[in-house]
Amino acid sequence: MAGFGVVTVAYVLAGLAAWGVAESASGARPLATTLVADVAATVVVFLGSLVVGNASLYDPYWSIAPPVMAFAWAAPFTAQQLVILAWAIRLTANWAAGWRGLGHEDWRYVRMREQRPQWLPFWVVSLVGIMVVPTLVVFAGMLPVWVAPNEPWSALDTVAVMVGLGAVAIEAVADRQVRRFTADPANRGKVLDRGLWRWSRHPNYLGEILFWFALWLFAPTPWWTAAGPVAMVLLFVFVSVPLMDRRSLQRRPGYADYMRRTPALLPIFRFRSGSPPASRRS
Repeated sequence: MAGFGVVTVAYVLAGLAAWGVAESASGARPLATTLVADVAATVVVFLGSLVVGNASLYDPYWSIAPPVMAFAWAAPFTAQQLVILAWAIRLTANWAAGWRGLGHEDWRYVRMREQRPQWLPFWVVSLVGIMVVPTLVVFAGMLPVWVAPNEPWSALDTVAVMVGLGAVAIEAVADRQVRRFTADPANRGKVLDRGLWRWSRHPNYLGEILFWFALWLFAPTPWWTAAGPVAMVLLFVFVSVPLMDRRSLQRRPGYADYMRRTPALLPIFRFRSGSPPASRRS
């Protein structure tokens, strides 16, 4: 519980930093002010990570910042805010359920720490690669939410709500399935190829991409609102998916076969008989 207390203090301080930036701007250029406040809060979390020696202190920021921005930009309760709130509560709860405390750092950060060039301090990698870049990507993903409250409701907004809530459901089911699978010691070294994981190697990532795509559907114009979903697709396709695949190839003997028969993200129905292929366990 002490670890959660440290995280809470760090995020309260980050929130105060963001609030201070917003207050000092006195309402001028609110979108730019939000960006500066967002980065300021990120820097505070980064400083906290230096104090505790763990870059994973940043992990919940991904799901905490968006609802704060959504409610700062519009009076409650808009459809966008409710979809974001559902997503944020679920994702933050999932982080809390799987968090092992400040003594454990995400394996990706450990790898970055070990594999960085010796001349490059890890704090630079942490600040830029682990924290600031994701903060900017999430901010880009929130651009449609900035535009949406000024637009009249349309049929596309209804589609956006359905896609957004569907994305949250996909992530929830995928995370529950993988947690149950990994909790069983008998599955150590095996491949999860049941449930949603039969159709996609990374259904949780697919759900996350769909969520940000749903936010874009709320305001597909002007053109620059597409920066968010595009950035998310690039992040997951070229960073997150390859990282997870490489790690699984090293740790799970049957993963290469699983990769051959299962698409990375979008389910592709390759069978002919109308029935899915038999699930194989590695």
